[in-house]
Amino acid sequence: MRIKTLLILFCLVLPQISLADGPPKSLNSPEGVSAISPGSELWRAVRQRDGEVLEGVSQVKSVDSGMLINARGDQWARFRISKLTTYGGIAIAAVFVIVILLYVVRGKIPIEGGLSGRMVRRFTDYERIVHWTLAIVFLFLTITGLILLLGKPLLIPLFGKEVFSVFASASKEGHNLFGPLFLVSLIMIFLSFARRNIYEKGDLTWLLKGGGIIGDGHVSGGFFNMGEKTWYWMVILIGFAIAISGLILVSPVFGQGRWIMELSHVIHTIGALILITVSIGHMYLGSIGSEGAMEGMKSGYVDINWADAHHDRWGKKCHDENLIISAEEYARLQGRKPDDTAELATEQGK
Repeated sequence: MRIKTLLILFCLVLPQISLADGPPKSLNSPEGVSAISPGSELWRAVRQRDGEVLEGVSQVKSVDSGMLINARGDQWARFRISKLTTYGGIAIAAVFVIVILLYVVRGKIPIEGGLSGRMVRRFTDYERIVHWTLAIVFLFLTITGLILLLGKPLLIPLFGKEVFSVFASASKEGHNLFGPLFLVSLIMIFLSFARRNIYEKGDLTWLLKGGGIIGDGHVSGGFFNMGEKTWYWMVILIGFAIAISGLILVSPVFGQGRWIMELSHVIHTIGALILITVSIGHMYLGSIGSEGAMEGMKSGYVDINWADAHHDRWGKKCHDENLIISAEEYARLQGRKPDDTAELATEQGK
């Protein structure tokens, strides 16, 4: 009986003696990692939260393949969700509100004296094709990109997760497929319009008067005014940044690391949001916001009164070089009856 009691006491006391010097260490565990509660210490080391970047060994031979967990990934995900998505949506909504208020308060900007029906050639057929190619590709990439960026909080409540997954998957594939066409269109638009978008004397006056918003009357301008030139160079410079960063994002075989991918995503998203917000104003002024503006990209011709009002220096050149055609001649070029000049001028003003 005494022997049994001693054995029981020995079994109870021995584990306490063995733990007196601390918890046991596993021979296969990293130094300092507890074998009893390894979770926090082990994952802190794996995630490298102390700032020291350690590279492991892997049979996979690629960039960053030796890093088990990229701690910056969580930071990037939170930044994208809380900053890019939120502020991007607010910026686009704000521009839409401004454009609507501007149209309600001011309406379509009229031409003093109205449209004359006499026209002057502004763009060639090739230039209009280049413009509309870039515009269509940009609109497609805008829609698909916004679905990927803002679609989750906006579309899931409306259509559900299953339908949204179809939209998101199709948007991703379409965005990646048509992205290179945007770069090609940019090169074409650069070669077609760069020479006429060089800043010149008189452009600063246009800027100081806010394009005519400050003060009375229209501001002097050449073939393109300063606002149009600035928009053009924004499209070219930011557009190339978007295109190059997009190629990096869809082509990881370039050998770039994760931080370059994250930086490219930031440049791609912020650049796209800038172009989208400014393009809303551009589309408004080029269509319903300004009388006679849309005709230039529809037929290539604009009313001479529109040219004199918005681009007076170029309009004067058209007068001096006798480049103006009559309403009847313009009607014949468009395949219309030349006897209905009044109806033609009315249609241009819509």
